[in-house]
Amino acid sequence: MITRILTGLTLLCGLAFSGLALAQQPAPTPAPALTYALAEQAMTAALAEARANNWNLTIVVADEYGLPVMIHRMDGASARSYEIALAKAKVVQETGISSGEYGTRLAAGQIAEVEGGVTFAGGVPVMRNGARIGAVTSSGARGIEDEQVSLKGAAAISN
Repeated sequence: MITRILTGLTLLCGLAFSGLALAQQPAPTPAPALTYALAEQAMTAALAEARANNWNLTIVVADEYGLPVMIHRMDGASARSYEIALAKAKVVQETGISSGEYGTRLAAGQIAEVEGGVTFAGGVPVMRNGARIGAVTSSGARGIEDEQVSLKGAAAISN
């Protein structure tokens, strides 16, 4: 009987001390997030680039899940550009690469198709502290022009 009690106490103490050891481990650093303030900075830079070139675009700043944090449809941007900009965000979110690069790799058979995705340039990932925190996408001009705008937006908040 005493042996059982001592064995039980030994196990109980062992579990208690192992819990303390785990509690002393530092918590992992959370991944950076795309905040509304960062989205505003990216949008401001992207809009400035679009306006400087007289391109009427829809610009989306999306989080790491591909969900829009901010959307701006400029005067004169086509209604369809909204859907295309969102599809570019989906591609970046699912692949981690730009929508133009996705199109190139898809055509070469190097990557699986993203359902509902598009292969046009203009969606780029946003990297911060080594982590992908979202995307900036643009639509409404030629793909290379959309990408130029998106790159300006992403560069404004990337490090």
